[in-house]
Amino acid sequence: MSTPSSTNQSTQTVEIDFGPRSYPIMIGDGLLEQPGLLNKFVKGRAMIVTNETIAPLYLQKVLDALGNTPKASVVLPDGEAHKNLDTLDLIFDALLTEAFDRGCTIIALGGGVVGDMAGYAAASYQRGVDFIQIPTTLLAQVDSSVGGKTGVNHRLGKNMIGAFHQPVAVLADMTTLSTLPDREFKAGLAEVIKYGFIIDESFFTWLENNMPALLARDSDAIAHAVRRSCEIKADVVAADEYERGQRALLNFGHTFGHAIEAGMGYGNWLHGEAISAGMVMGLEMSLRCGMIDAQSVERGRNLFTAVGLPTTPPPEVDKDTFLRFMVRDKKVINGAIRLILLENIGQAVVSSDFKVEILHETLEHFCPNHSA
Repeated sequence: MSTPSSTNQSTQTVEIDFGPRSYPIMIGDGLLEQPGLLNKFVKGRAMIVTNETIAPLYLQKVLDALGNTPKASVVLPDGEAHKNLDTLDLIFDALLTEAFDRGCTIIALGGGVVGDMAGYAAASYQRGVDFIQIPTTLLAQVDSSVGGKTGVNHRLGKNMIGAFHQPVAVLADMTTLSTLPDREFKAGLAEVIKYGFIIDESFFTWLENNMPALLARDSDAIAHAVRRSCEIKADVVAADEYERGQRALLNFGHTFGHAIEAGMGYGNWLHGEAISAGMVMGLEMSLRCGMIDAQSVERGRNLFTAVGLPTTPPPEVDKDTFLRFMVRDKKVINGAIRLILLENIGQAVVSSDFKVEILHETLEHFCPNHSA
């Protein structure tokens, strides 16, 4: 279970409980400028993995924070389109060229793409080395940096190549959100909303009431949203590290959303945009299965609309495309598609015994001119 605590007035810590592998998620302003904080978690030499967008903004700050620690860095191309094995090789090239051994630490500095790739490199390099997450986007701070899922995309499916590999620490420096473009900030809010849908109805209501403050980037509102999101994810992940049960709930909207991303071509829609539409599709299917009422669907759609996120998939992704990618989803077991559906706001279930006809009806509802 996560344990909220506080290190000082501006820094809060959520502990994710994996026994001897437990680690802190530290949330606060100016974490990279706190003397010695980053080095508390670094073992051996440090390899910083970042991308061409983040490097000019924060790479020097991390280098300075590391002080006299031996270090090197590798700068990757930016974007979901580069989250693949070819780009992953750039990390291995840097580690091998600099003769890093298995006593090193990899530091992921960036959003979800950087974190996933750096984490997978850490899981794979010499059969596993330590890594630290420094997420610089809202989506990464509330979701992808927490829980140890790492990996890369394949042209036939999102995140199909990867490993579970927990970081030794997550440092969510809230000041990095100041340089985040509005589109990416709003995409990150999709993952925040997800936690209200699947676990905490009161948090969902708080989001409905405080969305104007979040969109105005009120620091107190953002800090609360990030902390509560991390608390929920930490509890779920600690109870089911390898996604054999409850952790699958974190994928609400993702089976539909991943099909949108893959069908559109990675990077055309941001991940949060795709799962926003995917969650509305999940709400509609839950309604058609007789699990939730129309008012709950409308509440969800209205909240995404208030953020400015998509509530329908793009017309380029037709019913056949959805089905083609959904049957390759990681949650498919023995050929059966598993979806996360809602019984109520705040109460989600993993389901594979829904009527296939209802899935087809749902897809036809959202792809009326593109159905098979």
